[in-house]
Amino acid sequence: MEMKKVMRKIQRQMAMLMGVSLSFCLSLFGNATSGRFTVMGFILSFIVATIISMIIGWFVPMKDVSDKITGKLGMTPNKAGTRVMESLISDIIYTPLITFVMIFMAYKQATAHGGSMPFVPAFLKALIESMILGLIIIHLLTPIYIKFVMKKNNIPQGGPPQERS
Repeated sequence: MEMKKVMRKIQRQMAMLMGVSLSFCLSLFGNATSGRFTVMGFILSFIVATIISMIIGWFVPMKDVSDKITGKLGMTPNKAGTRVMESLISDIIYTPLITFVMIFMAYKQATAHGGSMPFVPAFLKALIESMILGLIIIHLLTPIYIKFVMKKNNIPQGGPPQERS
């Protein structure tokens, strides 16, 4: 039982680190490519994206979800292909919702000021770009953060010992 608590703590720490990192990068990228970068726009989108990420990370046990999916696909843990699939699963869970909210906020702001913004094309373009960027960020940062969180929680390099029944 104690190991389950430790693993849940580690999952939440990972969700926090990944959520803040992904939110920062996607907010920066989205604002930079919008053609109307403002510091306040970036800060607002970063805060909103971080809140969304924290909610997802709190309720979705990412490791359990990715282990279940990669297991059903017959993938071997810790292999390069499995890591890419785990990154893709995480990307699919986080990025579309964050991107939708960011584009919706931009759409509401543009239309409130009398501008026009075609929502669906803007969303689809941003979604494709964000999915690619998100996949890269998740794939690169996950192993770094896992090592950090495991060390912080005094878990040996090879991972926690398996619980005995």
